[in-house]
Amino acid sequence: MGMLAPTALAGRMLSAFGQPLGSLWGSLASLLCWLRAAFWWPAVEMGQQQVAGELEGSQEEAEENYTIPTSVNYHFTRQCNYKCGFCFHTAKTSFVLPLEEAKRGLLLLKEAGMEKINFSGGEPFLQDRGEYLGKLVKFCKVELGLPSVSIVSNGSLIRERWFKDYGEYLDILAISCDSFNEQVNVLIGRGQGKKNHVENLQKLNKWCKDYKVAFKINSVINRFNVEEDMREHIRALNPVRWKVFQCLLIEGENCGEDALREAERFIISEEEFEEFLERHKEVSCLVPECNQKMKDSYLILDEYMRFLNCRKGRKDPSKSILDVGVQEAIKFSGFDEKMFLKRGGKYVWSKEDMKFDW
Repeated sequence: MGMLAPTALAGRMLSAFGQPLGSLWGSLASLLCWLRAAFWWPAVEMGQQQVAGELEGSQEEAEENYTIPTSVNYHFTRQCNYKCGFCFHTAKTSFVLPLEEAKRGLLLLKEAGMEKINFSGGEPFLQDRGEYLGKLVKFCKVELGLPSVSIVSNGSLIRERWFKDYGEYLDILAISCDSFNEQVNVLIGRGQGKKNHVENLQKLNKWCKDYKVAFKINSVINRFNVEEDMREHIRALNPVRWKVFQCLLIEGENCGEDALREAERFIISEEEFEEFLERHKEVSCLVPECNQKMKDSYLILDEYMRFLNCRKGRKDPSKSILDVGVQEAIKFSGFDEKMFLKRGGKYVWSKEDMKFDW
């Protein structure tokens, strides 16, 4: 247009002024219409295209910076009745949010796209003998309508009464069990005094079947259980998933000057972890997670509803979602969504979709 417009303009002017006087005004009117079409409309179109391009770019940038908190792990308490030597979320505070504030935060997460919530600790059944947890579970399933609500617990404080009151609202109960040898459980810090951790696990498995809750087992592989063969026990319990973690060091939690635990003596190498996985590879429900997969692929909320960033080997908190909103807080989470999907973080997690023959 830059070269053609002046040439065309000159031709139009010569043509107009070469006309007899009587038809000059008509030619000038035609010339003015041409000028308007040649110069004004393209400018408008260019402006519209520029604005549209800027809006499209802003939208793409916003979408790129928007993280959907599909699956969130809410550690609403740090208090626990066990003293597991490798624990990486220790009792540094005794704070627990008021119930209504916790519900407000969960609503914010739901509005941001959360589909699954996992309640953990500490020991989540410790607060108000499980009533606080039960009310949150029911709120998430009934009022928020979340597809999946799950809990990770050591299982020692769960009573059948809780299943009667809240079992219908719970999709998955994961029980931590690192060994089927009670002496090893005591060494790790999961001893229950006169109670037997393994026997309690079997009782909880039965209650899950009775009250239609999917049963899951979490195991942390460490120096004391890395040589153990758990195949027969896992097959007998038949969990929907057996999540197997490699023991992980987190500065300020289970290692370092400010830590409440000293987990260095529990650490195993990548090779030892792989050997354990190889020994158990025929167990169909096995879901392995090495340290690299684990530390960046979880969205973790602490007791103040702050996202915890573990990328630097410690837990750096964001501001609370209650103060700044989900998207502002999640920017500082260090969350790797690609790794979340790669490790199988999204799976069939609603008991309605599991199609159990209860």
